[in-house]
Amino acid sequence: MSESIPEAGLPPLLPGPVAEAAPVARWRWWAHLLLIGSYPLIIVALGSLRGPDHEPALSQSVRGLLIVCAAELVLFSLVFGLGWLFSRASRDELLLRWRPGVWVVPLGLGYSLGIRMAVGFLVAVISAVVIATGAATPESLKQFFTDNRPQIETLVDVPMLRNNPAYYWLSLTLVSFVVAGLREELWRTAVLSAMPKLWPRAFDSFVGQLIAVVLIAAVFGAAHANQGVIGATMAGLLGLLLGVIMVWHRSIWPAVIAHGLFDATSIALIPFAMEKFKQMAH
Repeated sequence: MSESIPEAGLPPLLPGPVAEAAPVARWRWWAHLLLIGSYPLIIVALGSLRGPDHEPALSQSVRGLLIVCAAELVLFSLVFGLGWLFSRASRDELLLRWRPGVWVVPLGLGYSLGIRMAVGFLVAVISAVVIATGAATPESLKQFFTDNRPQIETLVDVPMLRNNPAYYWLSLTLVSFVVAGLREELWRTAVLSAMPKLWPRAFDSFVGQLIAVVLIAAVFGAAHANQGVIGATMAGLLGLLLGVIMVWHRSIWPAVIAHGLFDATSIALIPFAMEKFKQMAH
């Protein structure tokens, strides 16, 4: 007890300076970016190995769906984990803090609705401008959307969505929120975390991070090229809006919830959308 009491007339001892973490070598961030950033290329390359007459990416059975989801999550975990071992990116650098508290889920829901409304509004405005300027007629624009609709069949088995409840609900939950929402936002934040470390003048600011989000969204959209022009464009736009949400809140979680809800509602509407496309084609 006597050792903890300061001597008379002397101020109490102050704690020493906190040691700052040693900076991570630049080459480690390069390894982080190259490993995790190349993940979409790995998925595209693996998909191309299946040939032109392959089944949907999410298989045509419940068992196949579970196997595909497990395989993709394991592959991503390996790539993400190996990249992280090089950089040892912190929780803050990866935007993993649960922000803003209890508002994460309501914000995710609101953002999901907002994204869908924004996409619909953008399509309506572009269509109206194209028709008003004479660049296309309503009939030719309708034909364009029909001919270039997202190639949903490359992703899911539509008859299984209609007829198999297990396949349907696994697609709305496991696929939408984990395989898509969580996995893709972890990829996005991992790439985003490396860019200010490698190019601080360009990306180490709020505006710079928004520019990085645009570049990452372009890569994300290009990785969905197998879904057609409209599908790839929509994927890129979705990636852009989700990236902005992440940067604004300094957290991936509102974007994860928004992404999961957006994909879940999109998958739920696929059978109805396919019927509409068939009607438009005739």
